[in-house]
Amino acid sequence: MLAAGLSGAIGVSGFDHLPRPTFTSTPTGATASATPPVTQTAAPATAPPAPTPPVALTALTAEAPPTAAPTPALNPAAPSPPQAPPPQQTMTEDVGDAIAAAVSAPVAAAARLQILQSDVIGDCVRCKLHRGRNTLVFGVGDPNADLVFVGEGPGEDEDRSGVPFVGRAGQLLTKMIAAMGRDRDRGVYICNVVKCRPPNNRKPEHDEVDACLGFLDAQLAILRPKVIVGLGGTACQTLLQTTTPISKLRGRWTTYRDVAFMPTYHPSYLLREERDPDKKRKREAWEDLKLVMQRLGAP
Repeated sequence: MLAAGLSGAIGVSGFDHLPRPTFTSTPTGATASATPPVTQTAAPATAPPAPTPPVALTALTAEAPPTAAPTPALNPAAPSPPQAPPPQQTMTEDVGDAIAAAVSAPVAAAARLQILQSDVIGDCVRCKLHRGRNTLVFGVGDPNADLVFVGEGPGEDEDRSGVPFVGRAGQLLTKMIAAMGRDRDRGVYICNVVKCRPPNNRKPEHDEVDACLGFLDAQLAILRPKVIVGLGGTACQTLLQTTTPISKLRGRWTTYRDVAFMPTYHPSYLLREERDPDKKRKREAWEDLKLVMQRLGAP
């Protein structure tokens, strides 16, 4: 879990819940050839002994050089075992310290978000979602925003572009934001609970959320918004830790990490006209956004 310095670094921001986001040579035996004795022929007893001629050095049997013992043949090297994949990253204490440092760095919010994205999250492999992603989708918008929209995770278009909410649902969200008198680049920040696309756009699983939620919380701690809008049942149920359906959550103020939180429908749900032929859900979503505008004060 995330390390101890985190809560101290961002306690004043209302995010002190964050966990303490983690190788004689063996002398070769030698046998010297024995030197054969030099044999002299005995002279007859009656003859005076003949002088012994000097023995030429060549007459001696030269000592054979040591014969090296044969070097045992080496067994062929056994094949190397397959390389194990790199260990999966976890939210170690070091990561917790890095998050705390990013949140409390004495630089502008835009620079702290960049530190969080590049230096802390990086090329994340902390959960299985990294195996199928093309691009990690961090977030986009105004680093000084007072309003943050949070969805559940990137889709196919977002996975290609690296930008959240750019497909059909994103285009509708852009229109919703414009209707509030804002745009995506001014006063608004958009991100997701998980930063990598789940396969086939399925719901993020618990371990995937656990691996990523600390990063979302760090984003929010840097942004310090006044209001968070949860987009869709999965995002809202995950953040609020409830199983209540979105139809009953929407339109009611609650809090997430001590920040005002408004649940509403996901734009992709609003696009499914066959489920809502009279566009009732769109009207309800607009009512939710009007409550947000009142809370923030119309621009």
